[in-house]
Amino acid sequence: MAFNLVDRQAVGIVLQDLKHDLHLSDTQLGLLSGIAFAAFYSVMGIPIARWADRGNRVAIISITCALWSVAVALCATAGSFLQLLAIRVGAAVGEAGCIPPAHSLIADEFPRAERPRAFARYMLGGPASVVIGNSMAGWLNQLYGWRLTFVALGVPGVLLAVVAAVSLKEPRSQHASPPERGPELRKVAGTLWGNKTFVHLLLAFAVMFFFSYGVWQWVPAFFMRSHGLRTGEIGTWFAIAWGGGGLLGTYWGGELAARHAPDNEQRQLRAIAVLVTVVGVLVSGIFIARSHYLAFALMAVAAIGWSATYGPLFAAIQAVVQAEMRAVSIAILFLFANLIGMGIGPLAAGMISDALAPWAGSESLRYALLCLSPGYLWGAWHLWRASRTVAHDLVC
Repeated sequence: MAFNLVDRQAVGIVLQDLKHDLHLSDTQLGLLSGIAFAAFYSVMGIPIARWADRGNRVAIISITCALWSVAVALCATAGSFLQLLAIRVGAAVGEAGCIPPAHSLIADEFPRAERPRAFARYMLGGPASVVIGNSMAGWLNQLYGWRLTFVALGVPGVLLAVVAAVSLKEPRSQHASPPERGPELRKVAGTLWGNKTFVHLLLAFAVMFFFSYGVWQWVPAFFMRSHGLRTGEIGTWFAIAWGGGGLLGTYWGGELAARHAPDNEQRQLRAIAVLVTVVGVLVSGIFIARSHYLAFALMAVAAIGWSATYGPLFAAIQAVVQAEMRAVSIAILFLFANLIGMGIGPLAAGMISDALAPWAGSESLRYALLCLSPGYLWGAWHLWRASRTVAHDLVC
């Protein structure tokens, strides 16, 4: 998972250099880091997840890992906006094959009470990608340029694909008969749409992805423009603040949920709603702070709160869907969350920044990100609504 996300961290770090080298506008950068990637990532996730719900999930993870790793390395060859756009589409198709099969595997391996801890351990790949992507990408970009940065981040993933193939085990291979085909996609969609908890969780993800991707994809560029930092410094600070805070929060979130609220998804979701509300306030403070030291301190606290939601949240999703729908349910959730969040969020931030430029000048990005930050509260509202129905909708 860490390598699945690492190139997206790198894109954020090198946005400013891509802007200068390829002569791009903020709107083009928003397209590149947003909808161009998200559309293919989200749409391809559905057929891959359908395959995962009845096929060999280990093979899927290994094959797609090799595909996205090669595509990330090929980003170094891009000479124009359109070329880089096409390569990022290839990376998106590959990266769509990681999370849904992995979530299905984890849900098969662990009972309900242990899933918050298990998903939290897996989701440590998120903050780990922040540490790897920002620290490596920041210094590699500063010392050697963005092209070599993509090569260095992509090539090791090919080896990781081989490791996954030989080390992971598919529980279905122990059964003599092949898995059933499973329900049709239309039936799956209808079942999930009738599940009030899943619908509110889907809406919460879509809203939170919109504001989080809209903000965080641009934060490195914000620190360059408003605080005068270079990519090496930004990468190091991000690795410490967002990566370190994320590792702590992810681990603690899973542990606390498993110890103090096992088999109590209602309490877990209400705690998550409160955390997301606090995070929205902290993120706003990042763009108000005059000192970059204070801004990164607020980022570290926000990272702990935000990442503490990972394990319990994904465990709750698996608890309200049938086993034969697990991978597809995650793919559908990410379809909406990524199209709306990853797809439109960075683009919206770039367009707001361009629109504010005549008035705010070089500080336009600061005000654009500040406008988006309170949106976390909307996502928290949907999480609270989900907590009211989750006990009724539990299936496993």
